[in-house]
Amino acid sequence: MNQYETVFILTPVLSDEQMKETAAKFKKLLTDNGAEILNEEAWGLKKMAYAIEKKSTGFYCLLEYKVEPTVIDTLETGFRRDEKVIRFMTVKLDKYAAAYAEKRRAKWAKKLEA
Repeated sequence: MNQYETVFILTPVLSDEQMKETAAKFKKLLTDNGAEILNEEAWGLKKMAYAIEKKSTGFYCLLEYKVEPTVIDTLETGFRRDEKVIRFMTVKLDKYAAAYAEKRRAKWAKKLEA
């Protein structure tokens, strides 16, 4: 199993409830295919560097997980089929990136506790 990180941007016309439902749908898609979810972060509504489909903002979400490489195609097909997803990017983490992600998760957990 490899460790991956996916960031996806959802259209800004969604409500918070719809955004959470869409993120949960992709999380379920991963877990149904045997993925181990390590981290899930909703970064909220952010301004994008440039307009995409005439939208200048979007809901950013991050999923960090361990899964077999064949499942990535299934996930990305799901992103392409969902009209709520503006952009997505999946990155395979090497051992150094995985160590950094673990430190970032610990820092994020501390931030949430405070």
